Amino acid sequence: MGNDRLNLSSILLGSREHVGASRALAEFRTGRPVVIADSTETLLCLPVEGLNKDRLAAFRALAAPITPRLVLTSSRARSLGIDSDEPVAIELSDDVDSLSVLSLVAEKVGAENIPDFEYLPEPAGVVAAAAIDLVKLAQVLPAVLVADTDPAIASAFDPRIVTIEARAVARFRKEATKSLVIAGEAYVPLSSSLRTRFVVFHDALGDDSVAVIVGTPDLSKPVPVRIHSACLTGDVFGSQRCDCGFQLHRAMELIAQEGRGAIVYLDQEGRGIGLLNKLRAYALQDSGADTVQANERLGFAPDLRNYGIGAQILRDLGVGKMRLMATRRKMPSMAGFGLEVTGYAERDVK
Repeated sequence: MGNDRLNLSSILLGSREHVGASRALAEFRTGRPVVIADSTETLLCLPVEGLNKDRLAAFRALAAPITPRLVLTSSRARSLGIDSDEPVAIELSDDVDSLSVLSLVAEKVGAENIPDFEYLPEPAGVVAAAAIDLVKLAQVLPAVLVADTDPAIASAFDPRIVTIEARAVARFRKEATKSLVIAGEAYVPLSSSLRTRFVVFHDALGDDSVAVIVGTPDLSKPVPVRIHSACLTGDVFGSQRCDCGFQLHRAMELIAQEGRGAIVYLDQEGRGIGLLNKLRAYALQDSGADTVQANERLGFAPDLRNYGIGAQILRDLGVGKMRLMATRRKMPSMAGFGLEVTGYAERDVK
């Protein structure tokens, strides 16, 4: 009976690490605290997204008598003049208010961005770095409040605070691509009179990406392919801040002319930082920053897109060789994903 229960648990729930990481991700997305631990350290962690006076006071009370620390990404640290290639932690004394914390986390147009207290950054450590990875996956502001705690604190609350191991976060990120499954498909007639087949892929992060297949591609020959990251503002509303919409529709025109091909539409809005953070970056661009600078000032790397997801989708569709509807400089090599690129649409789609 014991083995039967283990088998059922594995089928219905997955591994303990995977379940823990996915539940912790859901907690971070909704602004709830999580306990993250390894063999040397246990931290109570809270996303900074939505921080206000009451939430900061509640976290301080929960962490007492330990003084909380603010953990920032290396990108944000460098924007503040802190030389670091790893996340950094800043101790928050009792007189530091929520507005001061937010001024450290991300620049805000029209507001003073210099905190009104002195701070001494230090290396954040492995567990805090895992918390940063998790909050990036949640696509909210990439910063967390942390405090050393006792593992027993998680069970002292009802409902109890989710607890995970730091190593589970890294494994969860790596396994997300492998978790892709076909969730559904249907034929869809488009306004261009094209009859296409939409195939929806779902992954462990809760994201849905789509393969739009035109015609019946001959998989023994190079297939015309556009790997395109979602851009609501450009693809749907024609934003003049980017040329994503033009690239997408031009690729569709070229594929339609050949009568065969595929568009792989990835759920990676804003270079992988999510729609909310993308709009924050837009606001910074209004003040003179370019896309890369804006992302870094928010605490993100310039580009967080994962093309391995697109490669996995193409492999699942049976594609081995392709002609990419993109410039060579904007797309990474596909060789590492087991795909052969025979050419690029250098002039037609940039």
